[in-house]
Amino acid sequence: MKRILLTLFALVFSLSASTVDAKRTVLRMVDKDATPKTKALYANLWLIHERGAMFGHHDFPSYGIGWRGDKGRSDVKDVVGDHPAVYSLDMHGINERKIEFVKEVYRAGGISMLVWHQNNPLTEGQGGYPVGTAWDNTKVVDQILTEGSAMNIKFKKRLDDVAAALKAMVDESGEPIPVIFRPLHEHTQVWNWWGKQATSHEEFVAFWQFIIKYLRDEKDVHNVIYAISPQMDEVYEDAVGRLLFRWPGDEWVDFVGMDCYHGRHRAAFVANVEALDKVAELKTKPVGVTETGLENNHTANYWTHDVLSAMQNSRAAFVVAWRNDKLSHAYGPYPSSPCAADFVKYYNDAKTLFQRDLPDMYAMPKGVKVK
Repeated sequence: MKRILLTLFALVFSLSASTVDAKRTVLRMVDKDATPKTKALYANLWLIHERGAMFGHHDFPSYGIGWRGDKGRSDVKDVVGDHPAVYSLDMHGINERKIEFVKEVYRAGGISMLVWHQNNPLTEGQGGYPVGTAWDNTKVVDQILTEGSAMNIKFKKRLDDVAAALKAMVDESGEPIPVIFRPLHEHTQVWNWWGKQATSHEEFVAFWQFIIKYLRDEKDVHNVIYAISPQMDEVYEDAVGRLLFRWPGDEWVDFVGMDCYHGRHRAAFVANVEALDKVAELKTKPVGVTETGLENNHTANYWTHDVLSAMQNSRAAFVVAWRNDKLSHAYGPYPSSPCAADFVKYYNDAKTLFQRDLPDMYAMPKGVKVK
């Protein structure tokens, strides 16, 4: 039944795109030299909500509840027989195996999105968690921005490694695989060294632009969609303003996401999804829920009641659950979870999209022009 409904949605999607084609929505990317497939993915992220919202899961090919490293497996597939549409992974500690996962996801038609829990470059190696980690908010960005300083040189070497990893993400013909990259996620928070406690507005904006300029202009990386993703856990008086907190400029952001760990406060999730829709219209940029979920505290109807109902009429391209590392740290579904049966209902809804439901996300759709 879901496949029949998706076929009908595809027809509506095609007709809608043809109608829009007369006025052609114009999208502008951070990288004017982005590869054709990167531009195509960007256009599809703008339009995909007409079909539904893609479901994603962090680290889904690597491990799950009761297993680790099983080839071709995911907790989501164990529940519904299909993989998530979006593979979320960490640029920190990126290795050859994860790059292979990016390639596998691409071959299957899915999308990869990278977050970056990067160590504090000033204090890393000093020991004693969280000292030296992403959670060490010792101020350092001002030093990174000082050209020629020790931290500036060190951070550029770090970006060299990031560029090398992004350039290693290629298909069988050697063509770069488009990815979404969230370099400074949850910058509204105080826990990180790039966040609101450890930087000023001016420093954060300059740092965001510094990262992009280096990767795009110095290292010739052109397969990246740059996503900003503030944390949005509560109901805010000005949710749109929070989503645009320390906005680096329209020409420096491709995609607006949010990390929403709202717990059992469903109203917060609903309100913040609505705010995302407003930002999509305001900025003419695709949007999505870049992280969410409950840490193994799901109600039996969590996926249909809390997530699906909030996303069904949204402009959000996707909703991504955080990882399933162990029973006490599981944000997505798994076969023995109390919400597994409800996740099957979520999966069977025509407005949820998994790996096998996707159109060709790397072919330019009608009705959109990307500059």
